[in-house]
Amino acid sequence: MTASTATAVCSFCLKAASDVERLVAGPGVYICDECVGLCDALLRATPAGRNEPGRPAAPWEAEAGLDAVLASLPRVARSRDQADYALAQYLRRAEELGATPDDIGRALGVTSPPAPERVSGEE
Repeated sequence: MTASTATAVCSFCLKAASDVERLVAGPGVYICDECVGLCDALLRATPAGRNEPGRPAAPWEAEAGLDAVLASLPRVARSRDQADYALAQYLRRAEELGATPDDIGRALGVTSPPAPERVSGEE
């Protein structure tokens, strides 16, 4: 996805911003007004305490079979592409604002690898 081809789409249903009334941006993700409405209805219809605390329902566990899982793969891949694009833009912006590679690594929870061993040339 390049800047010229980047079109914001809902990370859930993949509808483009031009196909929905509203698209709300989060950190690397988007959700449309239609999906917010669906989530609201689902939350209201789901009894409290149904999910284990700290463990959200995994959508792939709810898929009805192989065909449903395979049908979801392109949507998941598109969401990944959108997230990768957003990450690249956040990294670019962090660098513009003066972040060092160490700053970015700390923010991402990545520690520096150990220094490579020196090669003396002796065997």
